[in-house]
Amino acid sequence: MGENNEEIGLNLLDTPVGPRKKKEASEPRDLLLYEREYWESGFERIAGIDEVGRGCLFGDVVAAAVILPKDLILEGVNDSKKLTEKKRDALYDVIMEKALAVGIGYADAETIDRLNIKQAARLAMKRAVEALGELPDYMLVDAEKVDLNVPQLSIIKGDANSQSIAAASIIAKVTRDRLCKEEWDTLYPEYGLSIHKGYATKVHREQIMALGATPMHRRSFLGNLLGEQQSLF
Repeated sequence: MGENNEEIGLNLLDTPVGPRKKKEASEPRDLLLYEREYWESGFERIAGIDEVGRGCLFGDVVAAAVILPKDLILEGVNDSKKLTEKKRDALYDVIMEKALAVGIGYADAETIDRLNIKQAARLAMKRAVEALGELPDYMLVDAEKVDLNVPQLSIIKGDANSQSIAAASIIAKVTRDRLCKEEWDTLYPEYGLSIHKGYATKVHREQIMALGATPMHRRSFLGNLLGEQQSLF
């Protein structure tokens, strides 16, 4: 399936997609619109899948897959980037308690440099789904394709349009942030990883220039430190 199909959010494995309801400006977004459609089509275990860390200079890209109970509504769940750290942490605990299954997958800096970031992110997503223990019946994926023989839908801005993807976004974000604060910052305290989480902030770039790159920095990203930012998508 070509890249154009991914960009406009077409179903990547040709499972029919039903009509979408138009949302009025004042109407709250229905974050179960996609899930409900596929539940009604007979799919029971629907997994939301998302990743974080695509744009970082340091560390793994981390993906999560989350299967939630049918018709469960999680208050406050949204794109993880729009939530405060305190709110994300609280929702992380709720999701881990309520979810039928949660899987987390990783692709490290060496893998990112070897494959490229897009393929490494896909690999992390695949590993997250495999970590569920049992493959889902259907997958809702944030703007990507997962290389598994499972029916799936790629949704542009999926973390703002699907509760399952939003939940996966929160799990992935909290998991990676905790790695930055609890493990990676301890290994390399001079780089400020607990603060910027490996992204290309001014402080992070300056520390790389002053101290050099660690084994966990993405070499394929560092050539653009002083020039144009690498295309991540």
